[in-house]
Amino acid sequence: MELDKPLAYRMMPKTLDEYVGQEHILGEDKILYRTIKADRLSSIILWGPPGCGKTSLAKVISNTTKNKFYRLNAVTSGVGDIKQVVEEAQNLLMNPSGRCILFIDEIHRFNKLQQDALLPFVENGTVILIGATTENPYFEVNKALISRSMVCKLEPLSVDDVFKILKNSLQSENGLKSFNVKIEDSTLRKIAETADGDVRHALNGLEVAVLTTKMDANGYVTITDEIAKESVSNRKVIFDKNGDSHYDNISAFIKSMRGSDPDAAIFYLARALAGGEDPVFLARRIVIAAAEDVGMANPNALVVATSAMQAVNMVGMPEARIILAEATVYVATSPKSNCAYLAIDKALADVNTKDTGTIPMHIRNAPASRNV
Repeated sequence: MELDKPLAYRMMPKTLDEYVGQEHILGEDKILYRTIKADRLSSIILWGPPGCGKTSLAKVISNTTKNKFYRLNAVTSGVGDIKQVVEEAQNLLMNPSGRCILFIDEIHRFNKLQQDALLPFVENGTVILIGATTENPYFEVNKALISRSMVCKLEPLSVDDVFKILKNSLQSENGLKSFNVKIEDSTLRKIAETADGDVRHALNGLEVAVLTTKMDANGYVTITDEIAKESVSNRKVIFDKNGDSHYDNISAFIKSMRGSDPDAAIFYLARALAGGEDPVFLARRIVIAAAEDVGMANPNALVVATSAMQAVNMVGMPEARIILAEATVYVATSPKSNCAYLAIDKALADVNTKDTGTIPMHIRNAPASRNV
């Protein structure tokens, strides 16, 4: 029955030695590695993009710990499920230790009431919480839970890490070994590159390629570059208009223009457009950068940016991408001066906090004669 499950599920590591990647938190000299090995885990929040290994790490912990392990998904669970877990954990007949490890996937989807329901049990040690989230936990998770947990940032897996996992899947009994797959390392690496750090995406693509390719006369399933390209969907853009990636990408876009890096600015513009960002919103950010960062060093940048915003409004996508690209490159390559920005802010600070006196008589609207 296990072989009927997706390849990504079957290839989940069972021990820390099988876990690939995240050396910055799971190296043998790192505290998280040592606490898992010693089964002395405290509450942790695992934060990272999809497919980076958050759920896999939770599974490794479930296989390592002697504590009772529970798993909930915040999308389908509520306060009642939390209370049931706590009741079972505190039942000394069923669980002599009186404590448990509770893994909550997508914990950022729990509302404040649901997160508050966890707090007393995390605080008194009944529940050792492992929360997994793709969103910044400092914004999405209860501050009290954060203060009682160790936040671990997981990074997208490198191409080498994804390649290694794909290679292992071809040789594993739980993987694709029984299919006698023939595939060049160069083809396998292309699949790894397309995954953009998401090993689940890569494994799903490889599995589709194998299952949809007929066995040849010699009993092999041969995967070519063409088959791999058809089976693996286009590189995903990790971009959510309502999530952290939206703000991260826009911040990178603006800072690239400010830092006079047109290549980076165009790259982040492309990510935003591919993710479905409103082109008018992007045009407004270019106008702001032209005024705030370029300023008096090239006043014409503001003219170009405002013209681009008008053109984007009139034309729309997909042609608007060209207009946005031209304005982005112009602002990014312009010299920078923030003297007007600093000047108006300083003047406003004086007006709001100091006695700035009255307007001199000689520059008033209707100057009165000094001699009456």
